[in-house]
Amino acid sequence: MKRAAIGVAFAFAALSSAAMAEQPLVGIVSISATEANNARYIAGAQAAAKDIGWQVSVIDAAGNADQANAAIQNFAQRGAAAIVDMVFPYSSIGAGLDAAKRAKIPVVTWGGGLGGGVAVTNGSGGPMVVPVNELMLKTMDGKGSILALTYHTGEVCRNREVELDKALANHPDIKMTKNEVRIPGYFEDGAQYANAWLASHPAGKESLAIWGCWDDPAIGAISSLRAQDRKDVKVYGVNGNAQALENIKKGFMTATAWQDSYTEGHNMITLLPDIVKAGADWTPKAVEVPAVLVTSDTIEKFLAEHPAALQ
Repeated sequence: MKRAAIGVAFAFAALSSAAMAEQPLVGIVSISATEANNARYIAGAQAAAKDIGWQVSVIDAAGNADQANAAIQNFAQRGAAAIVDMVFPYSSIGAGLDAAKRAKIPVVTWGGGLGGGVAVTNGSGGPMVVPVNELMLKTMDGKGSILALTYHTGEVCRNREVELDKALANHPDIKMTKNEVRIPGYFEDGAQYANAWLASHPAGKESLAIWGCWDDPAIGAISSLRAQDRKDVKVYGVNGNAQALENIKKGFMTATAWQDSYTEGHNMITLLPDIVKAGADWTPKAVEVPAVLVTSDTIEKFLAEHPAALQ
């Protein structure tokens, strides 16, 4: 009986392995797989892959472009049907894109932009931050100081910073300090830079704002504001992760732009069979999902419409 049971177990394992082997593989290379917005995108991608009968493998490149290139090359060697680049600019993953091209594997990007042979992009950073910038500048009324928490390794943050620079071009009386955060380490960096900036920007002197190229560095800055009881500083982020929404509810964050990254991930994976089938005949394109501006005035209505956003 024991031998028979073992034989059945091995047969089941063999069948499971064979079934997995028949499923096309989509390799996902994330800039930070545990960051909330990245995690939502991956969850959406996994759900869509299950629907279309594909399997998913995720590699966390931890903010390192060299690791991202190595991960894409790894997926090419494994014979992936398609590869998803999350946030790394296409210009930073040339070696990976070359490996995928030689293997005739399509690469799509989330916020990495079109170019270098990329088939589809979504989650582009620039358009999402525009309503946040507009609200911030309107609130400042043309004067004051901004601490901008930036990140240049990711295309999304680069594009958002460009939009911020454009928005401030006609506001010479608004002074901006830029500090670059790290991945990992963005919470800590946001808090540290805020501490230093607050020391030279006392309360009651001018209009003050902290701008994060995504929510998490701004949330790190909020910890410093709360420790110093600084209620005079407006805080703005982008992506609308659960922590940011909670901070808006509690009055610690001023606004964010909620990015429906779950839908972006789901939509991207759903496109992959058509991209693979079309091959060289596929026309590169952007397939964007609009962001939603969330403020203290709109947070309750937003959460009533999107209760899962707090999960």
